Amino acid sequence: MSQSARLDPEDLAAPAPPTGAGLSRPAGDLSALRIAFVSGNYNCLRDGANRAQNMLVRYLLDRGATVRVYSPTCDNPAFEPMGDLVSIPSSPLPFGRKEYRIAWHLPKVTRDDIRAFAPNLFHISLPLLHGRSALKLARTMDLPVVAAMHTRFETYPRYYGLGIFEKPLLAVLRRFYRACDKVVAPCESAAQTMQAQGMGENIGIWTRGVDTQTFSPARRDLEWRRAHGFGDEPVIAFLGRLVVEKGLGDFADTIARLRAENARFRILVIGDGPARAEFAERLRDAVFIGFQHGVELARAIASSDLLLNPSTTEAFGNVSLEAMACGVPVVAADATGNSNLVVDGLTGALVPPADVEGYTRAIARYLADPALRKAHAFNAHAHSQAFTWDRANAGIVEAYFAALASHTRPA
Repeated sequence: MSQSARLDPEDLAAPAPPTGAGLSRPAGDLSALRIAFVSGNYNCLRDGANRAQNMLVRYLLDRGATVRVYSPTCDNPAFEPMGDLVSIPSSPLPFGRKEYRIAWHLPKVTRDDIRAFAPNLFHISLPLLHGRSALKLARTMDLPVVAAMHTRFETYPRYYGLGIFEKPLLAVLRRFYRACDKVVAPCESAAQTMQAQGMGENIGIWTRGVDTQTFSPARRDLEWRRAHGFGDEPVIAFLGRLVVEKGLGDFADTIARLRAENARFRILVIGDGPARAEFAERLRDAVFIGFQHGVELARAIASSDLLLNPSTTEAFGNVSLEAMACGVPVVAADATGNSNLVVDGLTGALVPPADVEGYTRAIARYLADPALRKAHAFNAHAHSQAFTWDRANAGIVEAYFAALASHTRPA
């Protein structure tokens, strides 16, 4: 098949159902569930992990479950939380990352609140700090634990010159996940990586969804493009928090190579963060529009022509899915998350991590071939339609019931 040919939507594989957890259980009545939902960051920041957690809690509440959320909070949260949120005492993360909050453990007042809530299940989304404290409490209360992996924490040290800590951190993560009744990862590649790292066997999938009413090719807005100084030239977008672990260096290096080849394009940066000044210095003629969300975010993505996502730290790759839903081809690192979203040669291109030359070649092909961009935009949108939130959340509900059924109380 020619790369510029459009696919029948049936030729694009739908996301696989959760490993080890079918979707046969009716999801209409979840009143048997009473969940202590322990989060690392529920609504302080607007990111993919937090949106997924809030979407899940809404899904659970709508179907009769009882949920109480425990998380660090801040004075100016990014959005209103879904459900009943109890603040865990916390402090800002030091070293210039004050947008994140740290709770070293669950204090007695929080533990007492959980006991009074009387859950029959713990959902824990953080394998460190107060997440470990929550696991200890669950074991004391003899309750099952479902752990959800959102972030590849073990990859972070290498971006901050602390690679010596990667193996010890892996050991900590391994102990945590292996002590839980069930573990879910956001995609098959993340689950396989966790299994290879010794985090457990038969790790299930809690995939992600996308709001196809909000994220749509119909959001493309030529007036918006003109208002931001874009003409007919292709627009390459970056979407995400501006932190080094998102692949900012690889993005900037790729742009530099394309410029050296005299390629014709513009750059749009959607997001903000502590590395913005350095990133802007390297991308001198880029348009930075800061954090966006909802319709404004969808309009910005749909009004671009390509997304370059070089991050290798993603557990799922929400930004890639949102771009695909907007009909934008994605050039991404062939790493966890993206490898289960982007269909190489059909909805975009997968490139070996940190392969700047590979990113450059892939983008250059799109810049030189508008028909290829158009065909892959069509395919990307078609492929994204299989990722619904109801399908995603039904998978973790199965993990909850499996944990309740398999949890063995001591004699």
